[in-house]
Amino acid sequence: MLKNILILFGGKSTEYDVSLCSAASVLRNISHDAYTVYALGITKDGQWLLSDGDPDAIENNTWQTRKTHRAWISPNCGEGVFVEKDSKNIRIPIDVVFPVLHGKNGEDGTIQGLLEIAGLPCVGSSTLAAALTMDKAITNLLADYYHILQAKWRAIDHYTYLNQKESFLQEAEDALGYPIFVKPACAGSSVGVTKAADRAALEEAMTLAFSVDDKVVLEETIKGREIECAVLGNEAPIASAPGEIEPCAEFYDYDAKYVSDSKLYIPARVDEKTARIVQEEALKIFQFCNCSGLSRVDFFLTEDNRLFFNEINTIPGFTKISMYAKLFAYSGIPYSELIDRLLFFAEKRFRRHEHSCTEE
Repeated sequence: MLKNILILFGGKSTEYDVSLCSAASVLRNISHDAYTVYALGITKDGQWLLSDGDPDAIENNTWQTRKTHRAWISPNCGEGVFVEKDSKNIRIPIDVVFPVLHGKNGEDGTIQGLLEIAGLPCVGSSTLAAALTMDKAITNLLADYYHILQAKWRAIDHYTYLNQKESFLQEAEDALGYPIFVKPACAGSSVGVTKAADRAALEEAMTLAFSVDDKVVLEETIKGREIECAVLGNEAPIASAPGEIEPCAEFYDYDAKYVSDSKLYIPARVDEKTARIVQEEALKIFQFCNCSGLSRVDFFLTEDNRLFFNEINTIPGFTKISMYAKLFAYSGIPYSELIDRLLFFAEKRFRRHEHSCTEE
């Protein structure tokens, strides 16, 4: 009997469109001979609909105009998904859920928490690991604790900023120097990120970042090449060959990642020793964040060959131009096999944590 796999896509996130492209790529590459695949889409306003799984319709955001049915994941342990058809609620048992959801409500621990309550194996990290790594300030704190080299940084919440604006900005200027990167703490894919060159630009950047999130992270600018490394596995993860990005914009913002023509170099243009260090650091960060399944770890490599940790993404893009699958394809694991392994690791983590709906 084929295993039932549920692909979750869309969502109430600024990265809705990217999720559609990622889901379409997964649907094109997953083995439909090995699995029975269901595709459950979440609209921008939060409606859950079982789609027909057509990857072109999903990628073009016309999936809602085709035949869909209201659907939901049951919180009752192990029940799976219920679909509303002909005034009846039909249950579909699910073996593994693959949440191809980026950003808010996708990689911040919320969907992972729902799936843990529902007793369903989930591709990717646990609720806690997803929540920790989504928050750039918390991730930076962990990196400092484990002595990982990274940019100098500061963080502040909106309430404190309103009451201590002048003193905070002055302290940030003194500690970080210009230009300063300003980032919403819990937004993905560089949404709301600005590079500020002076006080006026910094204040505008803070306003923009706070429009996205209630906490903001400021970082010094590190001049270096952008190096990425993909990680796969649970207790004994493996790292891909590093890749390199040459942004088409001043920095690797949302458009540079998904819209414009940034250049990808696979493998990265580094020597063997540096490549090995990138892999070792990526694995170290993956493990101290208690991640599982998959992540992409991003770095800056300076001219004097210092490697600075930038960020970790627990549900990296799976679009046709995304680095994660490309890095592992170069490293000897093609896209379809990568999906197989991710589903395997999801079930393995589920069994290890004994998320059972029956008592032993």
